[in-house]
Amino acid sequence: MKKISILLVDDHAVLRQGLRALLSIEPDLEIVGEAENGRQAVQMAKKLTPDVIVMDIAMPQLNGHEATHQICKESPQSRVLILSCYGDDEYVHKLTEAGAVGYLIKDTVASDLVKAIHEAYKGNAYFSPPIAKRLLDRYRETFIRGGRPLNLKPSVRLTSREHEVLQLVSEGKGNKQIASDLCISIKTVEKHRQQVMNKLNIHDVAGLTRYAITQGVIEMAPRLA
Repeated sequence: MKKISILLVDDHAVLRQGLRALLSIEPDLEIVGEAENGRQAVQMAKKLTPDVIVMDIAMPQLNGHEATHQICKESPQSRVLILSCYGDDEYVHKLTEAGAVGYLIKDTVASDLVKAIHEAYKGNAYFSPPIAKRLLDRYRETFIRGGRPLNLKPSVRLTSREHEVLQLVSEGKGNKQIASDLCISIKTVEKHRQQVMNKLNIHDVAGLTRYAITQGVIEMAPRLA
């Protein structure tokens, strides 16, 4: 029997180890790799071609949203399943729009995660029960409103490279380091940085950082006790 190959993507090693231990019990599931950020996930998806990728959202260097977008474009044979502590409608909308086939919140029970992986492998969608209920309620309300979709917050359209530059700038990296991380010239970094500022109408690093936090591009740094 062919096993379903899985790539685990999360920046917390303890969580990855827990997921590995949990999923390894299942006889038809096989963990073929682990990535600690979105950039590694994109690279490993190309190399390992896993059937299912269990993806976190908030990660350094490249977040789960942009990683999902790139994987679905470059490695369409792999199906992305989001596992995150963020479960509000805007996140669900953004990640499914990026190509994720399912979305679970991290307090989901183990049996739901296993079921979600099997459904994702078959090409079906799967959502945590609370999210599924909200989606159903939304469709019902849309029908009641005569087929007019409910309004979601309009999002600014940034390119994949602009998303990457936004995240790295918001993480406090300078142009030289960003150029090195992305293997592009400093001049190109400056161009992308200016385009991001123009599109968002934000013209300072502090403003970009605040925007990145509100959009879930990066996490707010925890306060030290």
